Parts: sequence; structure tokens; C-alpha cells
Amino acid sequence: MLEDTPLLVNSDWLAAHLHDPLVRIADVRWYLPHLGKSGAGEFAAGHIPGAVYVDVDTELAAPRGSGPGRHPLPDMARFEATMRRIGVTPATHVVAYDDNSGTAARLWWLLQYTGHPRVSLLDGGFTAWCDEARPIESGVSRTYPSGDFTAQPQPGWVVDKATVAALSEHPNTLFLDARARERYEGRVEPIDARPGHIPGARSAPFAENLGLDGRFLSPAALRARYVALGVDGAETVVAYCGSGVTACHDILALRLAGRGDVLLYEGSWSDWAADASLPAALGVEN
Repeated sequence: MLEDTPLLVNSDWLAAHLHDPLVRIADVRWYLPHLGKSGAGEFAAGHIPGAVYVDVDTELAAPRGSGPGRHPLPDMARFEATMRRIGVTPATHVVAYDDNSGTAARLWWLLQYTGHPRVSLLDGGFTAWCDEARPIESGVSRTYPSGDFTAQPQPGWVVDKATVAALSEHPNTLFLDARARERYEGRVEPIDARPGHIPGARSAPFAENLGLDGRFLSPAALRARYVALGVDGAETVVAYCGSGVTACHDILALRLAGRGDVLLYEGSWSDWAADASLPAALGVEN
């Protein structure tokens, strides 16, 4: 991480940098299908001036079936092309935002993973921007000169189903489930093959990384949250969610809290639940 690139920036910072040619603003709003709206539609209705829309399904993930889970990691050539499309160069500071849906953290994580540390999340997202009566524009994305971003994936950041199954046998491994509690507990399951969670996992909903104002809790508060979940006693920490998207929000929160070695289970629950040979737990883990 470059010292001059914060994990989070606020609306004041972004408003002061709207016309900075070295800043690229990425709108990464996305919603589960049953919610009846789309990120592209919300972007067209209104977005931060100068923002470009980046689609979780087609640009931050490979096609379903080409890898584990509903949102396999994108082919690196495809991700590289997306970042070049929006004008990213090695000098570009990317600021990603959503509307507190947790999805912008996927772009933050992917850029970190591919060796581009100049990336921040907009604290409070589009919701805070609008609440502060900041300017918005509608319509399609602006176009920018093509960038020369090159993806250089970092080894050892991602784990697959077999590794997760093996790690689940180790007492010093902590699994954190970033989904809503009702999905973790198996009370509802709107999209994946089975309800429940990986046995032994702790419930760590990404939404609880945020305060009532939609902004991240302080580093001290985040640290207290994750210490209570057992992070300090874990040699290995693995974050997962439904498909490896909002798990990145927990990884960012843990980075803010001072733990930077958290692994991502790429396929997440959508991958695990699809394998009937693997166990699924219901209810709350102690």
C-alpha cells in the first residue's frame, strides 16, 4: 500500500478531486436479482459526476460456470481490459463506491490483488454523497483515454473449496461469513443451492462494519468487533460470502483494523452449497 493512498476517502476529499486527471471514480453498485433493480439502471438515473460504471457480473467476475461459485474471479486479461477502458494507469488513484451494498469492495480488492495499491473506497458511498446534497449527473458513463493498467496477481491471496475443506480441520483457522445473519443461520436463502454456512464459521455481516450513518466504524471499533469474533487467536483467517463479493468488505474492514493477511474464498457459499457432499451448518456458532 502506498503511504499516500488511504483505504477510505470521504466526500469532501472526492469533491475536491472531481476534476483531478489522476483520479478515476468507479460506480460499482450491484444488487441481488430478487431486489428488482440493477446497478446499471441506478447509475443511469444518477451518479457522481465523472464516474464510470463497472459491472460486477461482466467485468469483475468471469461468466458463471467458468469457475467456482456465482462470481468467479475475472480472467485477468478481461479485468485488465476493463481497467484500461476506464483509463487506469499506474499513476491513477481509483475511488470505488456503491450505496453501502458492499460491492465496491470487490473492485478495491481486485486492484489490490492485481498489484495496483492506488485505490480507495468512498466512505459512506453514494448515499452519503446524496445526503450531503453533492452534485450528481445522469446518463451513460463518460469516456476517458485508454489506460495501460497491467494486472499482476499476488500469489496466496485466494483459496478454493478443497483448501477451505482442509483448513476447516485446523483449529487455528477462522472463517468469517459476510452475508446477512438470516442467510448465515439458514433462515432464508434467496439464491444459492442450500441454506446455512460452513461449519465452524462465525457470522460477520459486512453491514456491521458500518455505523448508522453508513460510514465505516473507527479502526478501534472494527478491531474490537473482529477480536470478539476470534481474529486474534487465528493463524489463518478466511472471508467468504455468497459469491466472493461482499467478503471483500470484511477484508477491507480487517485491513482498517490492522489485519492484512485475510484470504478470500473465491467461490464462497455458492460454491460450497452446490457440493452436496460437503456439510452445512444451521443456526449460530458459539
